[in-house]
Amino acid sequence: MSAILALEDGTIFKGRSFGAGGERYGEIVFNTSMAGYQEIITDPSYKGQIVTMTYPLIGNYGVNLEDVESCKPFVEGFVVKEYSKIASNWRSRDSLGEYLAKNNILGIEGIDTRELTLHIRQKGALKAVLSTEDLDENNLVKKAKESPGLVGIDLVKEVVCKEPYAWNKKGKYKVVAIDCGIKLNMLRILESKNCKITVVPAGTSSAEILGMKPDGLLLSNGPGDPAALPYLVRTVRELLEKLPIFG
Repeated sequence: MSAILALEDGTIFKGRSFGAGGERYGEIVFNTSMAGYQEIITDPSYKGQIVTMTYPLIGNYGVNLEDVESCKPFVEGFVVKEYSKIASNWRSRDSLGEYLAKNNILGIEGIDTRELTLHIRQKGALKAVLSTEDLDENNLVKKAKESPGLVGIDLVKEVVCKEPYAWNKKGKYKVVAIDCGIKLNMLRILESKNCKITVVPAGTSSAEILGMKPDGLLLSNGPGDPAALPYLVRTVRELLEKLPIFG
């Protein structure tokens, strides 16, 4: 099926869709990793973004149950030079296309990702629309221009846990991790360093965190515009002189 990626500055890329169909909006960005596309797709930091992979062949080892950074995918769209329909790996459960389709994520292949990456590098992250429905280039550019973008938008509240939870039960050092869209590998690494971790939502107050009596505070990664998170800035400011903070 034909698909078009249109950027707000009028740039157009035509290709073929894989995964789900439809129309998706987001900020166009790129990632230079040669592997790890499943971790990228499930990284909450990419909420609100259409991700371009610079490596030319993506999908050759499929998708498994283990290599995830959160409970579900968060990218708005996925852009590759060539999508491998053959998934060859003993852990693979789905092809990349099947996984995207199951999670209603639109992918596009067959475009010059080198040209797109250079364009993003020169122009910065741009608002974009990816569509298999509307293939009118002028319409799509107009839609990209009129889309809300990420400035001033609090996307953190859409990806964080709803309640505090214990990641593990044992550890010498007690760490509270503020979830702004935390990647699971951060928690796995902390656990391997003998830390007992409690994960709390980004809206948790400084008083609640201090009441947990942690040895340290982890500020996680997350999506969107940090300027849209005054509540988190306030909490961190109140804890600066009271706890070791890292992130």
